[in-house]
Amino acid sequence: MDVITAMEERRSKRAYKPDPVDPEIIKKILEAASHTPSWANSQPWEVFVATGDALDRLRRKYLQNFEQGVPFGHDLPMPKEWPQEHQERMNELKTTHMALLGEDPKDQEKRKKFTENNLRFFGAPAVIFLCLNKTLSSWSLFDLGAFSLSIMLAAQHYGLNTVPAVMMVAYPDLIRQELSIPPELNIAFGIALGYADPDNIENKLKTTRRSINDFARIL
Repeated sequence: MDVITAMEERRSKRAYKPDPVDPEIIKKILEAASHTPSWANSQPWEVFVATGDALDRLRRKYLQNFEQGVPFGHDLPMPKEWPQEHQERMNELKTTHMALLGEDPKDQEKRKKFTENNLRFFGAPAVIFLCLNKTLSSWSLFDLGAFSLSIMLAAQHYGLNTVPAVMMVAYPDLIRQELSIPPELNIAFGIALGYADPDNIENKLKTTRRSINDFARIL
């Protein structure tokens, strides 16, 4: 698959088949992503991959925390507000997604199930957790974003699907405990990896994209 096709065809998939991902393919994906450019070749990313029993334990602990009302505690603070045009696109996504599922966005019980799906890591057989040293600035966060896209495009090449989500790192202390992540690292976000279930309605969602005339100024 060529790069342009991978970029155009990649979609965030929110329901996965239980089929495991070959660890050798995960290594190949990360090896390809390691060629991502970074500021002064700093290569700031640290990666921890959860699969099998470790991932199942995380799922159970996440859902237990959620049921007990344990507040989320992301290492990186969530924005308190978004610019209006950004918020409008986010609202459009939520409305489109809930309509696809035939659900009312105001139904608290349905929204709870939506959150639980996030906390189950969408049923994916592997989750890639991306981390940065706590001393680093937003410059390195930019590098981590580029690295994450490289992972997702490489996954496309190998016939795998992905979805990045900050909700997958809602309980970072649980991840640290399970995966032995050093305390000097912030757990930035996770990427679910696996084979999407083509029959699940969750995977029928298609989002809109801004026109190049809307965001680009070529002088």
